[in-house]
Amino acid sequence: MLVDSHCHLDFPDFEAERDAIVDRARAAGVGTMVTISTRVRQFDRLRAIVAAYDDVWCSIGTHPHQAGEEADVTLDEILRIAEEPKVVAIGEAGLDYFYDKAPRDLQAQGFRTHIAAAGTTGLPLVIHARDADEDVATILREESEKGTFPFILHCFSSGPELARVGVELGGYVSFSGILTFKKSEALREIAASVPRDRLLVETDAPFLAPLPHRGKRNEPSFVVNTARVLAEVHGVSPEEMAQATTDNFFHLFAKCRRPADAA
Repeated sequence: MLVDSHCHLDFPDFEAERDAIVDRARAAGVGTMVTISTRVRQFDRLRAIVAAYDDVWCSIGTHPHQAGEEADVTLDEILRIAEEPKVVAIGEAGLDYFYDKAPRDLQAQGFRTHIAAAGTTGLPLVIHARDADEDVATILREESEKGTFPFILHCFSSGPELARVGVELGGYVSFSGILTFKKSEALREIAASVPRDRLLVETDAPFLAPLPHRGKRNEPSFVVNTARVLAEVHGVSPEEMAQATTDNFFHLFAKCRRPADAA
């Protein structure tokens, strides 16, 4: 079994064939999927999706792109929604200096609020980091001094230092289809340096389809391709990597119910 720890099943790309996409994931051996929140105020869409599928779970949070739009979202609001049975993570939140779609101070404010939510609930924080390695690392260090919180650096495409800091602080690192791209040698080197008990895989669907599907719309079934490359990087069989990343997922996403056939 594999887990797609990060996808966006509420996006319009999947509206017309969501049932078929979930079925294809199951057929490919993907036993659990987490559809990730990008706007707290649009949580009703996620609630409806996770209610429809036993093996699909969700998070609650505001993406850094929407940090300005949802600057008034409070910690209490996130905590209230996080109590719902199928909410298994906080986020995604973090910093994105590549697109800079929201003021950086509001991104940081939102990031720290979500860290507080992860610390309070014990649910893992899904961190988005792009072109902001130094500031992400600084905030993680500062907030970790106040108290521990579980987290994952999702769709990792940053430098080796942020990966090192993340692991040092107890975090996990998740790799997407970017890992399979021909020009991702440096990223594969970073993936090789991450301890096997801190690795996860994801699609970030509908974005970043792995080879041989690059350029197409991504979907959860394609996580198999990324996991295969991650296994090669670590010199283990695909089955061993599937077991490791699945075990890691259920250790980190402890609120998520593990299917009986994956125990």
